Amino acid sequence: MNALRHFLADDDLTPAEQTAVLALAAEMKADPFKHRPFEGPRSVAILSDKATLRTQLSFHAGVAELGGNPMFVDGRLAGIGTRESIADSAKVLSGHVSAIVWRTGAQQRIEEMAAQATVPVVNALTDEFHPCQVLADLQTITEHKGFLHGIRFGYVGDGANNMANSYLLGGALAGMHVRIGAPEGYQPDPAMVARAETIAAKVGGSVLITDSPLEAVRSADVVATDTWVSMGLEEENEARTVAFGAYQVNADLIDHADAEAIVMHCLPAYRGKEIMAEILDGPRAVIWDEAENRRHAQKAILTFLDRAARGE
Repeated sequence: MNALRHFLADDDLTPAEQTAVLALAAEMKADPFKHRPFEGPRSVAILSDKATLRTQLSFHAGVAELGGNPMFVDGRLAGIGTRESIADSAKVLSGHVSAIVWRTGAQQRIEEMAAQATVPVVNALTDEFHPCQVLADLQTITEHKGFLHGIRFGYVGDGANNMANSYLLGGALAGMHVRIGAPEGYQPDPAMVARAETIAAKVGGSVLITDSPLEAVRSADVVATDTWVSMGLEEENEARTVAFGAYQVNADLIDHADAEAIVMHCLPAYRGKEIMAEILDGPRAVIWDEAENRRHAQKAILTFLDRAARGE
């Protein structure tokens, strides 16, 4: 029997499934044209309500490598949820494509899309989660460190954004020790922390929330950050710059991490704000690997979901 699955948040996968998807991503990176599940070509809708570079590039290239037809849809032009209801849009899209990828705002929007769609739906970014990015980041960590379970992962900056949430859930699934360093008022929702702690307890990882950037990165194998001002929060730029000043990834902060620590940033990056140029452009940074691995990780999750939908 077919089992329709969606990827709306990181913990829509089990730990074993996450491991399998990452293994498939590595295989696809090594041999990009071996797997062609969308041969035909079958179409994949790539919807975006927000500015996009890596999402559009990586999904377009990835779907093509899978033998499919990447169909870009400007969500703002389509007016999904305004000009036409999300439910009606989901039904229309499902009649034309084999999967729906959506970069949108509120998590509720993509959940409504998934509830009405008859094909897999993939979260390419919402205000609450960025699970495809974290899959790519986990692939990158594996490439540079050789393993995930037991990795000490320190994230500093905005602890209440989608990347922090996905690092909590995705990192916990992988059995990492995830530390979020953020000032009061910008820390993860307690419910999200509890959700991650429950996962971590089952697989041998851990979660720590602190207002100390030094505690977050101390002896860390991986140091990560993100922009201080996410899309739609531009009016908070001045207040956030003040609040996050002590959380900048610079040489002084990196000195507290492991001597072989790597540095991650999902991009776009603002040199001189959340991260200094000499760190972002230096030998520790693996950001270009992250950006490329979006393609491979997304190919793997699309293939995983397609196999489930087809009962394979």
